Amino acid sequence: MMEQFEGYMYVDGGVCAARGFQANGLNCGLNSDKNKNDLALVVSDELCNAAAVYTTNKVKGAPILVTKKHLEATGGKAKAVIANSKNANTCNADGEEKARRMAELAAGQLNIAPEEVIVASTGVIGQILPIEPIESHIEELAKGLSYDGNDKATNAIMTTDTVPKQVAVSFDIDGVTCTLGGMAKGSGMIHPNMATTLNFVTTDVAISTQLIQKALSEVTKITYNCLSIDGDTSTNDMVCVMANGLAGNNEITEENEAYEIFKQALYIVMMNMTKMLAKDGEGATKLIECTVSEAKDLDTAIIVAKSVIRSPLFKCAIFGEDANWGRVLCAIGYAEAEFDINKVDVDLASSKGVLPVCRNGAGVEFSEEFAKVVLAEDEILVNISLHDGDVTAKAWGCDLTYDYVKINGDYRS
Repeated sequence: MMEQFEGYMYVDGGVCAARGFQANGLNCGLNSDKNKNDLALVVSDELCNAAAVYTTNKVKGAPILVTKKHLEATGGKAKAVIANSKNANTCNADGEEKARRMAELAAGQLNIAPEEVIVASTGVIGQILPIEPIESHIEELAKGLSYDGNDKATNAIMTTDTVPKQVAVSFDIDGVTCTLGGMAKGSGMIHPNMATTLNFVTTDVAISTQLIQKALSEVTKITYNCLSIDGDTSTNDMVCVMANGLAGNNEITEENEAYEIFKQALYIVMMNMTKMLAKDGEGATKLIECTVSEAKDLDTAIIVAKSVIRSPLFKCAIFGEDANWGRVLCAIGYAEAEFDINKVDVDLASSKGVLPVCRNGAGVEFSEEFAKVVLAEDEILVNISLHDGDVTAKAWGCDLTYDYVKINGDYRS
């Protein structure tokens, strides 16, 4: 059940929910499983204002390098996204050439400039991307575009994901209905610092490129950058937002009420996709949401929440349904932030109830039987109060299981 926000309604459609966006996905042969799509295309009827954030890994996939150049060349304009799975097109001598060719192929079918195409790839690093399967299927991909093709496109970007990840909301600006939606992929190699999968967001809101970038950067800080599956920072991951203005609102060019409404919509979609990514972590059986409250500032709250979420020992304890709260205190203690550990309170919680485990930095007695009931659920909350201010932040992750090792032990096969 997704959290409800006043003034915003969840709708179907993902990247096709907003006016004027079409999508498609198919299997071109990169993936030997013919039931799995591996090539996606998302296209706007009108040229969009666009912005993106990228992985912080020093090794960056060729598609990221090409996409950055394209958005710089167009001044933040784009009309389409082409993305493939199974092969990351990273650490290859011909990587940029192949990424540019993907853009050219899409542009040729859509009769647009190659620079108006965002390119993305995900999959195995260090294997040469065969361009022939993409060349031979690009016409079919483009001809199959439809205003309800979001499911096919979402399937095409999945790698070890076990479920598709799509969210969309509708809301009002200037008395007109606007929509913002997205799709995401990712199960592993996910760690805070904008290294969190491929994420594509589309909207019919009219808003300047500069304000899209500002909103995206700020929302990324409190959503995707607060997500950790395994501590590995990927080479290819990005979030991009495309806004075509077809809702008909007055273009948002300053940080006014309309901008705040748009930014909140972006937060709702990105936050929900962040939770979906965390819950579908490779081999995961439990979603973990850590909330740090009463912090002196946002950075402190985020640092502490992320420290707990990425603790391997704590993640293992949650898998074993063991209320080993000392691992939470340990992770809080090595967080690189200033606060008084002797003021810290910690509760573990789920839909079955709340289990207080720590007050003022020290343990409190609790029922091990009740602890097992609380931790048996598939969504676990860790609530931490620093008693040092009035700022709150959240981070998301998952448990660490036997299956994580199995999946990544033979990833290439």
